[in-house]
Amino acid sequence: MAESLSNGAQPQSKQPHPRPLSPHLQVYKPQLTSITSILHRFSGIALSAGVLYLLCWLLAVAQGAEAFDRLQDFNGSIIGRLLLLGWTVAFFYHLLNGIRHLAWDAGFGFELPTAYKSGYAVLIGTAVLTITAWVVGYFQMGAF
Repeated sequence: MAESLSNGAQPQSKQPHPRPLSPHLQVYKPQLTSITSILHRFSGIALSAGVLYLLCWLLAVAQGAEAFDRLQDFNGSIIGRLLLLGWTVAFFYHLLNGIRHLAWDAGFGFELPTAYKSGYAVLIGTAVLTITAWVVGYFQMGAF
């Protein structure tokens, strides 16, 4: 039980500290490992939204040419292309960072220099694969 003084107040040593008791965003500066972890979660959420959009696309295909053409017109707009680009980035990032996590699950890459190298490799690989996919896609459409 807690000790109390004769006047009912707690002893000085039992007073709460005026600082957070658990790690908080205001206490720690962002590091590559924490940022890649947060981005992995966000990319998973984005991919979930992308699956719903893919379902809409499949429903438009099933509904006929008019519905499909409307959705394809949206896909060709600036907003549609930005969404598709975002989902492409999310896909490649989640894929590469997932492979990184599998290596961690196997016990590899926990050393801090290795964790940073693999984090930068994921970011660079995401950029390279996204650009490659879009260049190949535009090339297949005859845009180049």
